[in-house]
Amino acid sequence: MKLYWCPQTRSSRVVWMLEELGLDYERMTVDLREPDGRNVPGFAQASPMGKVPALEDGAVRVADSAAICLYLADRYGDGLAPAVDAAERGRFLYWMFFSPSTMEPAMAEKMGRWQTNTGAYGWGDFDRMMTTLEGGLAPGPWLLGERFSAADVMVGSTAAFMRMFDILPASASVNGYVDRCLARPAYQKALALDRAP
Repeated sequence: MKLYWCPQTRSSRVVWMLEELGLDYERMTVDLREPDGRNVPGFAQASPMGKVPALEDGAVRVADSAAICLYLADRYGDGLAPAVDAAERGRFLYWMFFSPSTMEPAMAEKMGRWQTNTGAYGWGDFDRMMTTLEGGLAPGPWLLGERFSAADVMVGSTAAFMRMFDILPASASVNGYVDRCLARPAYQKALALDRAP
């Protein structure tokens, strides 16, 4: 298995996922900051948009962190995704894609100081996103209650990013959630690889 990645990008959440699953993989560095950095054999076939992360697993090629994390959870199991016919699968899928569809656009809105149109924007606005996240964490400690899942990898990594860039409001529930995510050994390993020279 090959992970096309670049430090300090959304690739870190896929490293976290791979580490949670205990899978063997090879990191193939794609240096997005260099003009020729994308010229890595196999990368163009795995990532149609030339973005990281992308994964090659035998004949399977998949790009986008949410798609990769869902693929890994479904294929390699270990309890990080409810079964396709499980009642909680709908809730799981909602939170799996909450990060790219709602959190990330809301973060861009906040950082860019955009004027929002909550009726037209699919993510609503930053405040609505935060209220929804707090509600989702209310049963706690994870998005599926007692069960940690791939959705926590997605949402937790984004919430940690928000805190790192000082745009996470003083929400006790979300900050406590970030602390629980950061305490996971697999996430610590992913963060250490991000910092490694």
